[in-house]
Amino acid sequence: MKILLVNHYAGSPAHGMEFRPYYLAREWVRAGHEVTIVAASYSHVRAQQPEVAGEPREEIIDGIRYRWLPVPHYAGNGVGRLRNILSFLRQLRADAWRLTRELRPDAVIASSTYPMDIWVARKLAKLAKAKLVYEVHDLWPLSLIELSGMSPRHPFALLCGKAEADAYRDADVVVSMLPCVHEHMAARGLDLRKLHIVPNGFAPEEWQGESAPLGATLAAHLDAERAAGRVIVGYAGSMGLPNALDVLLDAAARLKDAPLSFVLVGSGHEAMRLVERAQAEGLTHVRFFAPIPKAQIPTLLSRFDIAYIGWQRTPIYRFGIAPNKLIDYLMAGRAVLHSVEAGNDPVAEAGAGLTVPPQDAQAVAQGLLQLAALSPVEREAMGRRGRDFALAHHAYPVLAARFIEALS
Repeated sequence: MKILLVNHYAGSPAHGMEFRPYYLAREWVRAGHEVTIVAASYSHVRAQQPEVAGEPREEIIDGIRYRWLPVPHYAGNGVGRLRNILSFLRQLRADAWRLTRELRPDAVIASSTYPMDIWVARKLAKLAKAKLVYEVHDLWPLSLIELSGMSPRHPFALLCGKAEADAYRDADVVVSMLPCVHEHMAARGLDLRKLHIVPNGFAPEEWQGESAPLGATLAAHLDAERAAGRVIVGYAGSMGLPNALDVLLDAAARLKDAPLSFVLVGSGHEAMRLVERAQAEGLTHVRFFAPIPKAQIPTLLSRFDIAYIGWQRTPIYRFGIAPNKLIDYLMAGRAVLHSVEAGNDPVAEAGAGLTVPPQDAQAVAQGLLQLAALSPVEREAMGRRGRDFALAHHAYPVLAARFIEALS
């Protein structure tokens, strides 16, 4: 097949997030398909932006054709980001005729986080006489309303709602990363025969062989904690409000006298405040470290005894969760303490750890003590079950094949 994937925020190993478009496309190319990704030249989630002047630029990355459209930079979620989105969609629409004549795609995938790209993808699919596919990352505008407090009557929420309804009506195929969306989508007009669930995943080769060594400071701290006989509770990822790290610190405060060491690695809007809070409260058994390269993540996670992932208590998670961080934990073979209330729970499904209620520091503390009381052999058994689950359900070769099966 010839596939045209529209994802405003698409990245690559050289650029950083979003990784999903790259990994799916790479598997499709390996299977003999031709893939073009159209993305914006600037995205707040990328670590490195592509070098694009005033005109669109193309490059080949691992057999995938990337077309970067020049868009204005922005900060935050205000007018600047809206201008960035509109610039991307406007250029793609203006280029629709030439792009479809040149690429002749069999499938056009609208895959940006926001749903308005469905309107341009619909035009591209019509010109190419191709299948129109809508890929759902988050349920916009519902996520904006329930997580960010946006009014349902806000003009941007109404715009997203119109795009979402049009996508469910006009797409030939709808692919969702979230597993429990059937009732919501049906209520918004989707014929559920179009719906296919393809969750987030991982690249198996990144978990094979020797992974990169950790920096000296972080490695020395982990060695010292292990030598002191402490069970290492680890967190690796973004440090924002949705990650419920205050709850983890609340639990750590209750466990000052327990032989536990808390190691948090990452960055985010809340990172500095969390560091200052731990220092102010004298949580000497809690240490923060800066983000590390992706190649070092398997090494880091292998040094944890228990991996923590937490969520806020919010109704939006009734539609399910699909966190990359949790897949990394499972692939690392770690016992997981999962603080969540959601439509699905991969940790419970896999038997890979313990699940406790969200935003409940006492429950988190008790859960950590329960896992810490297990023998290393028992925690390793949990980890093996988690790894087996991830290999069966979240490897990108499996997911890419499932996606193509949905298209056909």
